[in-house]
Amino acid sequence: MGTPQFPDLGKHCTFEDCKQIDFLPFKCDRCSQVFCLEHRSYIKHSCPKADREDVTVVICPLCAKGVRLIPDEDPNITWETHVNTECDPSNFEKVTKKKKCPVPGCREILTFSNTIKCRDCMVDHCLKHRFGPDHKCSGPKKPEAGFPFRSLLSRSRKEESKPNRAPTSSSSKWTTSFLNAASTVRASAEAGMAKLSTELSQKLQIARDGMGQSSSSSSSGGVGQEECPQCSAKFSSVTSLVEHVEKVHETSSSRTGVKKVTIDVCPKCSRGFRDPVSLVEHVERDHGGSSKA
Repeated sequence: MGTPQFPDLGKHCTFEDCKQIDFLPFKCDRCSQVFCLEHRSYIKHSCPKADREDVTVVICPLCAKGVRLIPDEDPNITWETHVNTECDPSNFEKVTKKKKCPVPGCREILTFSNTIKCRDCMVDHCLKHRFGPDHKCSGPKKPEAGFPFRSLLSRSRKEESKPNRAPTSSSSKWTTSFLNAASTVRASAEAGMAKLSTELSQKLQIARDGMGQSSSSSSSGGVGQEECPQCSAKFSSVTSLVEHVEKVHETSSSRTGVKKVTIDVCPKCSRGFRDPVSLVEHVERDHGGSSKA
């Protein structure tokens, strides 16, 4: 067998009725015997271990699950083990029930090849009712109007109302931090506005009572810096301007039809402004944004 150069070349077929020399023999992966080209299959050489790695699955009629039979085990024992451990008859209807097209009157069973998901309502339909007018598509879900983080904040408040329940994800922690920061900013803004409003009211009351003195004439070095918005009269202080408006324009507004004028006083320099926006711009421009007197 073989040649002088390759003495081990080729082997005899193990099949009893063949024994043919084959220079390219086949080794069976089950019984590990050598066979020729003709007897290489399990059936041809009657392999005794042909079913050793075969997979046989039986569908359970109770739960519609697949039960794999073990080659070296009695099928009755395998079946009894399945029934006593993992068999669930309530799963039979879920597995065997076919999904149908949701359009009323359509009995088309949805399979892999005839199922189309609508891009608007995101519901599976058959090919016949794949278009929106055919299945009366409700359209995409409309976004909620209003503050976009309203649902997020409401969920955070619900989580805060349960102190014993710890946050389950990093998103809830981020939401809590965001809510605390927003509350802090809002509280500081409200406190600043309330403080500014109080100081403005105090300065205006002092000016009306004649107790405050204008510092604008001394700082600018001129006289007649305050001007009446109704008659363009010049005054040296805010007190004189307020008294002039109250005596001349407010008393005659009922008979002349002149509109009342509300004057806001700067808490820093006691300068009067008819427009609150001009007062805010004046404070930010001339006093660096500080409302303290």
